[in-house]
Amino acid sequence: MPPPTWMSEPEPGLAKVTLIDSIRLFIRFLLLGLYIFSCLAVLLLLRIIERPLHGSRRPWTPKITQSVCKFAFLVLGMKHEVIGTPMREEGALVANHSSWLDIFALNAFDDIYFVAKSEVAKWPLIGWLAKATGTEFIVREREKALHNNKAIQMRLLHGHRLLFFPEGTSSDGRRILPFKPTLFEAFLVPELYKKIAIQPVTLIFHAPEGQDPRFYAWWGDSNLFGHVLKALATKQHGSVQVVYHPPVVVKNFSDRKVLARHLEDQVASALPWRS
Repeated sequence: MPPPTWMSEPEPGLAKVTLIDSIRLFIRFLLLGLYIFSCLAVLLLLRIIERPLHGSRRPWTPKITQSVCKFAFLVLGMKHEVIGTPMREEGALVANHSSWLDIFALNAFDDIYFVAKSEVAKWPLIGWLAKATGTEFIVREREKALHNNKAIQMRLLHGHRLLFFPEGTSSDGRRILPFKPTLFEAFLVPELYKKIAIQPVTLIFHAPEGQDPRFYAWWGDSNLFGHVLKALATKQHGSVQVVYHPPVVVKNFSDRKVLARHLEDQVASALPWRS
């Protein structure tokens, strides 16, 4: 089956990069780089104290990650709006995925840990940062499903709130791709089934004025490095809304497929251009 039409369309870029844009890019890159690596050093040092006191729990270091994400939006001059309330009880979150900025938007005001494909761990710089901040890496192969589920269950039982992107890939931000139900099997064990809730979250990116509505989206074979440079060079940014829906109690659903469909509908319901 050929890929959907939107996947073969070229990603939107900046019409022209001027000298001023290049200077802006350099200044932002320098500010973010210095702040990120300074905070990473503090995080690693703090973890030396945090680990023996709290074990697998991380009550302190996620605040440093939040600080980095908030600083990134400040440097870009991009508005970040939170609608609804992030849950504080044990459980997980699921969200749509359209941009590398998703991670910053979701981490800026909430203590969460991401679940990512194992390939991310090998990415230059990003993989290192993901490991340092507690990302759980999974291998997306059928024979690894049991191993993935056990790793996720252990994190949840230790009180970590994990965030999944159940679409399995990123989109152009104008639609929700079908949620893959496989990972939801991890919640259906006796230790978790009756006490775990999952909170659906919708990310809505609004492009800078006059730009393609898909300006922040990253899909298909898009180059991540090019996307980062585009964000750093752009003079006037748009905004992102993070919509927190009411948490869903897992025990109210008969199986993982029904649960996945319900969560997908909840996430899709907040998209203003739902298709």
